[in-house]
Amino acid sequence: MSGGAGPGGAWHKGVGFGGAACGDRGVMGTGLWGAGLWGAGHRGAGCGGAKHTGAGFGDAGHKQCKVLGCQAQVQDFVVRDTRGSPLTPPGRPTDAAMEEDPSCCQDAAKLPAGEGLGTEVQLDDVVGTHPDYNEEEEEQKYFRRKRLGVVKNVLAASLAATLTYGVYLGLLQMQLILHYDETYREVKYSNMELEDIDRKVLMGINVTPVAALLYTPVLLRFFGTKWTMFLAVGIYALFVSSNYWERYFTLVPSAVAIGVAIVPLWASMGHYVTRMAQKYYEYANYKEEHVQEQRQAPRGACSTYVVVFQTIFYACFHLSFVCAQMPMLFFLNNYLYQLNHTLYGVKHCGTLSHGTLPGFNKTVLHSLPRSVNLIIVESVLMAAAFLAMLVVLLLCGSAYRPTEEIDLRSIGWGNIFQLPFKHMRDYRLRHLLPFFIYSGFEVLFVCTGFSLNYGVCALGLEKLAFLLMAYGFSASACSSLALCALRLRRQCPLLAGALVHAAILVTLFCWAPEPRHVVQAPLLYSIAVLWGTGSALNKTGISILLGMLYEDKERQDFVFTIYHWWQALAIFTVYLWSGLPMKAKLSIMLLALGLAAGSYLWMERKLAQRVAYRLPRIPRPRHKMKGYRYLEDDDSDETASEGEGASHHEDDDDDDHRHPAEANSRDELPKDEGERMG
Repeated sequence: MSGGAGPGGAWHKGVGFGGAACGDRGVMGTGLWGAGLWGAGHRGAGCGGAKHTGAGFGDAGHKQCKVLGCQAQVQDFVVRDTRGSPLTPPGRPTDAAMEEDPSCCQDAAKLPAGEGLGTEVQLDDVVGTHPDYNEEEEEQKYFRRKRLGVVKNVLAASLAATLTYGVYLGLLQMQLILHYDETYREVKYSNMELEDIDRKVLMGINVTPVAALLYTPVLLRFFGTKWTMFLAVGIYALFVSSNYWERYFTLVPSAVAIGVAIVPLWASMGHYVTRMAQKYYEYANYKEEHVQEQRQAPRGACSTYVVVFQTIFYACFHLSFVCAQMPMLFFLNNYLYQLNHTLYGVKHCGTLSHGTLPGFNKTVLHSLPRSVNLIIVESVLMAAAFLAMLVVLLLCGSAYRPTEEIDLRSIGWGNIFQLPFKHMRDYRLRHLLPFFIYSGFEVLFVCTGFSLNYGVCALGLEKLAFLLMAYGFSASACSSLALCALRLRRQCPLLAGALVHAAILVTLFCWAPEPRHVVQAPLLYSIAVLWGTGSALNKTGISILLGMLYEDKERQDFVFTIYHWWQALAIFTVYLWSGLPMKAKLSIMLLALGLAAGSYLWMERKLAQRVAYRLPRIPRPRHKMKGYRYLEDDDSDETASEGEGASHHEDDDDDDHRHPAEANSRDELPKDEGERMG
């Protein structure tokens, strides 16, 4: 029915007995059958009840609207059917209406004639703001939910990183131990040369990240931060699935894929957590003018949230070293020989050793694990990797608004490719490069050099899991020490971690534990705990420092890419020096640590002296001036042809006037850098 409503209810103009589903004004007597039997001259009025404003008889909660409906009937004219016979005399309601509610027209008669104007007031009561509505309170609730969503994003990203690396390290450690055993290789894979496959797997994992600087920024800008995380976690899950069928063409390609994904994963994680800190600041200070206008926050405004969120992330992530020992603790330790067998040929440990634990027995398994048990363990790990993918997919929100992601991509792929190299001209990044390198040295050294040449050499392979768990628990707990940056100077966490590691390196340089002497266990566990403390301060401190120095959201992905790329290069270097004497390894690490601390202090001194740093100018996004997103208030009603010339002139003027200003403002040293030092 169009234009009028019959007795059965209407969906368009006019309302009849059956009630209306729309709020349009009824037109008396229009349409094919007229506006019901007595069409009302108000919004949604009638005798049958309505689903919208101004209900009729059928609406139990609106008695006054029933009165209005009958009043309209009294004032209406006679409506004739198609045969022309009168249905009801003028000024008199229908019999059906009287039977349905006899008091209807009595109430209508009692209303004064001038009270029809009250319908407008009544409409405002229904459509207008609820009297108990508090706009400020509702706004606070909305932004409180937004802040809780940001915290949920950080916790989800931390959980995903913990599961991903726990699965990856645990599976890699278990497979390397199994493949090291001669009996296992001969019985299960006699003609496959597993040792050669393992060497190529490690090479693929450690060598491939060398090229990551070329493609990581492009991935981050093309897929976005969240989807880069999801893609990288999915590649780690692919590596787990390839171990169901151990062949050259499954293990080696998946290891190369892991190498490709390492830098994008960590760059996206670091960028994501820092961006969440900035969003939390925006939601906590939503009344500020620069937040409402979507301008950059004052320098240092987000530093508190950066410190807290990076601390939460690394406190969770370092638990991955604990999770990685679960396969060995609950499965593989049941098949390992005791230390008297595995360490029978070992003559020197610690600083006197060369390479990776020379003299270690080639048979470490007293019985071979059944294939079914291996499949069960790998299935549990695969389930954990798949859970990490779901956590990123379902629980991690986007780091940027869609329009911001469009702007980040619209600067051009050539510029995106070049900007990481151009950012290295900033002396702050150049002074931090030694710390990036040492960060890669120390994390791989504790997993290989210290744990094998010191821990396993003295306590046996069956204690390896407990040694790394002590390191993981310590690093997780001591990540909270980075919160001291909220009260102390920002260089305190980094320098404290460097001091702890320097003391441990000197101790390791001078100490050679005796093979098969378990009485040295307390000292080894203490060193693992202290090393975890230094690692926590190192990793958390660098990420916090980068978040403080580079608050521009357009630069963070480039900066974190550079950081983790240099870290990957350092891990590759540790992989290459595996055959060196232990004293040479410790000397290189001690030298790198001293250089890192000195270079960092020099950077802070330059900032205190307000030495200007050089940042590359990021080009402004180039958009086609079409669509609501890019229309200005002044020309929002212009056509493309009318506004085309003006828009081109405005763009040229903006390029001439804004770009130099942006470049100068970005090259200026912030005033509070010196205040931070004092």
